[in-house]
Amino acid sequence: MSEYWLISAPGDKTCQQTWETLNNVTSKQNSLSINYKFHIPDLKVGTLDQLVGLSDDLGKLDSFVDQVTHKVASYLGEVLEDQRDKLQENLMANNGDLAVYLTHFQWDMAKYPIKQSLRNIADIISKQVGQIDADLKTKSSVYNNLKSSLQNMEKKQTGSLLTRNLADLVRKEHFIQDSDYLTTLLVVVPKSGFTDWNTNYEKLTDMIVPRSSQLVSQDNDYGLFTVTLFKKVAEEFKHHAREKKFIVREFTYNEVELAAGKNEISKLVTDKKKQFGPLVRWLKVNFRLRI
Repeated sequence: MSEYWLISAPGDKTCQQTWETLNNVTSKQNSLSINYKFHIPDLKVGTLDQLVGLSDDLGKLDSFVDQVTHKVASYLGEVLEDQRDKLQENLMANNGDLAVYLTHFQWDMAKYPIKQSLRNIADIISKQVGQIDADLKTKSSVYNNLKSSLQNMEKKQTGSLLTRNLADLVRKEHFIQDSDYLTTLLVVVPKSGFTDWNTNYEKLTDMIVPRSSQLVSQDNDYGLFTVTLFKKVAEEFKHHAREKKFIVREFTYNEVELAAGKNEISKLVTDKKKQFGPLVRWLKVNFRLRI
């Protein structure tokens, strides 16, 4: 990546003479650099006292603008996610790449009228950047919360049977429903304990329905089994199951709630897509405004 320096050179009789001297020494004779004129119009400088009073504020403003510009660029890369490799082509200025913008810089007379004092121009820039910084905090907070909620829900759809959401693994026929006496539990069993489970689950307590266990699903480490038993021995069963390292998952089959959970994921995916485009456009526009 090229490195760019802004150089203020001691003046000769004219600006052109200064330019020719600098260019001759650094570029033509020694090939140290490729030089470009950085065009700045004649600004209303004011008095020396005014310049001295403004100098500290300009240093702080420069640091603030640099900070916000980098935050906008960094967050754009974060939002692009898998398309992060396209970040550079999205960081444009005046519809051109940053190198062209720097080497062919033109003062924006409409946004920063040179009839205004330096103090007023600095105040305009400070106000604009402050608003962008505040808007970025709001927009990033909303988008990050949405993204985090979606990631958490997606994470629950994968991973170990000990922690993942079981809704997409079970079916209505796996459960005894609308019974005053019977209930169906879901039990996570280590793969090394499958034989032990199948041999002994009916012996963990009384009132277990014989041959009621089914293997519903399995991953690399665990299997998910059903077992049907009388409700009044459910807590006792859970206690003895834990002693054997069989983990009973708390789960109630409710078609309405399961459908609502799936709809919530779909809604989050849709909301994220809706926010993605406008957010990327906002970041690109406000990056251009600040460079």
